[in-house]
Amino acid sequence: MIFRKLLFLLAGATVLAVSAGVVVVALAFALYAGVTPYVGRPGAAAIVAAAAAILIGIVGFLLTRMGRRRPVAARKPGEGETITDRVFDFVRARPVTAIAGSVAAGILAVRNPGYLGSLIRAFVEGREHPRRRR
Repeated sequence: MIFRKLLFLLAGATVLAVSAGVVVVALAFALYAGVTPYVGRPGAAAIVAAAAAILIGIVGFLLTRMGRRRPVAARKPGEGETITDRVFDFVRARPVTAIAGSVAAGILAVRNPGYLGSLIRAFVEGREHPRRRR
């Protein structure tokens, strides 16, 4: 059941990617056809190339802005650490271990669905965070 949903999710993502490619090609062709009477074939090709370069530049700029780390607000001493904070701290500290653990947990969860609940419970009730020990 989970594997089937994963396959449909991947198929849907593939369809969206292919559709986006078709739309970009259609828009490039429409731009070419629209400017050809005014600037000729070489000029229209240059305009399409310039439009593609501008689009790539804008997307690249947005992706680099999204990839920057934002400053994290300091936690107050009495404020409890949430489960998401613990997960993100673990993934930042040990990314390879986190990836390997998630793949292993996924395989085991497919074979034994009851395992997933015990895994989540073990993570939530885990040991005390190293920074809090004194």
